[in-house]
Amino acid sequence: MFITDILQGLLPPLDMTLRFALNLLAMLLLVFGLYYRRYRDKELVTAAAMFNVFAFGVLSILSSVEFGIGAGFGLFAILALFTLRSEQISKTEITYFFGSVSIAVICAIPGTELEFVLAVIVLVLLMAWIVDHPRLLKSADGVRLNLDKIDRHALSDPALMRQELSRRLGVEVMSYRITELDYITDRAAISVFFRRA
Repeated sequence: MFITDILQGLLPPLDMTLRFALNLLAMLLLVFGLYYRRYRDKELVTAAAMFNVFAFGVLSILSSVEFGIGAGFGLFAILALFTLRSEQISKTEITYFFGSVSIAVICAIPGTELEFVLAVIVLVLLMAWIVDHPRLLKSADGVRLNLDKIDRHALSDPALMRQELSRRLGVEVMSYRITELDYITDRAAISVFFRRA
């Protein structure tokens, strides 16, 4: 009876420890194994990793009190705040960030079997690896540029701007997005998407 009580007392902390370890492993594989190896963005890696750990902690605490499933999804609403930032985040960056938070939510929600959580995590990571694999979309690529001496007429004519970017880069530019524009210094930050030869 005494040993059973001790084991019963150890199960919840052990379960949470296993969930946290699974969360960390999955987050490290997603953020460092996939994202950082492909994009080398230390700032996003740090933010996504820390947000994952913080979200797991918050959800772990919330799981010990009475709350609806909507509270977990409320964390996803926080991601909407990133669209209000002055610096734009690319779709790929926000997707990996969302993935990091999703892993924390998947791992932290109590009442699910660890085997099921593990299966979902493996499936999610496998799909992320496949969908963002360089060979899947090998004919297209993207780059961020900081250009100075921009022709103001080209800014108002998308076809002329694509032509100018293609000339400067020596590739066929499919599309571009101006992320920052400074008329005082005639500089522009541009995300360019091009077709490889």
